[in-house]
Formats: sequence, C-alpha cells, structure tokens
Amino acid sequence: MKHRLAKNFMVVAFLFSIGSAFSQPFKAEINAFMKSDSINMPAKGSILFVGSSSFTNWKDVKAYFPGFPIINRGFGGSSLPDVIYYAEQTILKYKPKQIYIYCGENDLAGNKTVTADTVLKRFKQLFSIIRKNLSKKTEVVFVSIKPSVSRWKLEDKFVEANEKIKKYIESKSHASFVNVHTDMLKADGEVMTDIFIKDNLHMNSKGYAIWQGIIAPTLKRD
Repeated sequence: MKHRLAKNFMVVAFLFSIGSAFSQPFKAEINAFMKSDSINMPAKGSILFVGSSSFTNWKDVKAYFPGFPIINRGFGGSSLPDVIYYAEQTILKYKPKQIYIYCGENDLAGNKTVTADTVLKRFKQLFSIIRKNLSKKTEVVFVSIKPSVSRWKLEDKFVEANEKIKKYIESKSHASFVNVHTDMLKADGEVMTDIFIKDNLHMNSKGYAIWQGIIAPTLKRD
C-alpha cells in the first residue's frame, strides 16, 4: 500500500512539474535576462530589441550598429502573447528610448486559426501596454514579418499582417514600421534562398546584413 501511494505521489509530482513548465514558457530565458541584469543593468534610454528568434539569434547585433546602446531581449519561439506576458521583464523595466519589435511570425505559423487580424489585435495590446507604462515619446518600431523558404506557404498571411500593422502604426505618433520583407525577395517575387541557415527559416549573416542596411538609418542617436 505504501509503495503504491509513493508511486502515485511520484506520478502526481511529475505531472505537476510538466504543468508548471507549460504554465511558464520561456522561464529559463527570462531568468537568464534577470541574472544578466543583476550583474550589469543596462542604462535607461537604450535601444531595445525584443521579440522572437530572428532577434534572439542576432547574437552580435551590437557589432552591426556600433556606437548605439542596444539591449537584445529576443527569446526564440515567442509569439506576441508571450511578449505581452513578459512585457515587464523584457521591455518596461529598461525604460528604453526606442523599441524594435520583431514578432507575429510564430503567431501565424504556430496555429492555423490565427489570422492577420489576430496578430494586429495582439500587437495593439502590446502597443497599449507600452504607451500606458512608458513615456509617450518612446519610439515603437515594428519590424515587418519576414519571408522564408520554410514558411513560404504562409507568405500571403505574413504580407496581410504586415499591411494591417503598418496601417495601424501610421495613425500613431512616435511609432514606425520598418519593412525588411521586400528586400528579402528576389526580382521575381520569390524569397531569396542564400540568406538562411540550413533550416531555411533563420537567417545567416547575409540576411542580417539586409536588416542592418534597413534598420541603421532608423536608430535614434539622442
């Protein structure tokens, strides 16, 4: 009887641990950010990059933009609800002067029921959180959802979401839309194939060089 109870307790404990892990996605990444901040807290008024893996994998982003105080708080695999959930830990606490957001791609790729309107609604929620908690002059920049070989079947959804977010941002002050999508396409409208690593989803240095040329002129110096 005791053996059975002990076994049942172990099963329950295991299931609880799984549930806890799922209830707190990206906890390890967020904890890593917090640990880094405890050692060396970035200065207020920096330029923040936040969102999914296209930022996470840009490990040497500071080298692409020398002289700019950049904080990278991308956490791979995240969607807009994740960034919203961790807004305090990844955005608000830094009080940045400029925020670059790359997110929405995983929203559309991870769930067939998610539409461009869903992505827009989620972005509006994140934008509202930023506006309510930071200076109204904080520059919010949405980096367009990129095309890729592995997700080419979602291209129409990506384009639609980009267009909706761009239109929304145009109605806001201290907000802008950066279009990296177009320059990642060939003359025939197909996505470039030599700007990705082997998974045909994440970019290599050629891809990031394209982003560098587009983003650099939009960075705030003061």
